[in-house]
Amino acid sequence: QVTLVESGGGTVQPGGSLKLSCVASGFTFRNYLLRWVRQPPGKNLEWVSGINGDGRSISYAASVRGRFTISRDNAKNTVYLEMNDLRPEDTAVYYCERPDENYRGQGTRVTVSS
Repeated sequence: QVTLVESGGGTVQPGGSLKLSCVASGFTFRNYLLRWVRQPPGKNLEWVSGINGDGRSISYAASVRGRFTISRDNAKNTVYLEMNDLRPEDTAVYYCERPDENYRGQGTRVTVSS
């Protein structure tokens, strides 16, 4: 059974930082591309960042490039999203996904507000 469990969300002021984690189980972690997506209040899901199995290929949405960093630790079956210089428009529920078969975690909420 594939599971993805996100954590690390919270409320921060603009300019603050958070680091999200996603722990995976039920599959050979190192073999799969994973990505972070987010859903702002009242809006559709949007892609944030992706990382391939060995961590050598990484991509970001233009809106987060230079502020967010995706990484993974294949020994810990964990993918991370480090978020810096957070803005109110980053407020959303953040999900970890294995997109090949549309597996998604339960999400972790990030609120950026003064």
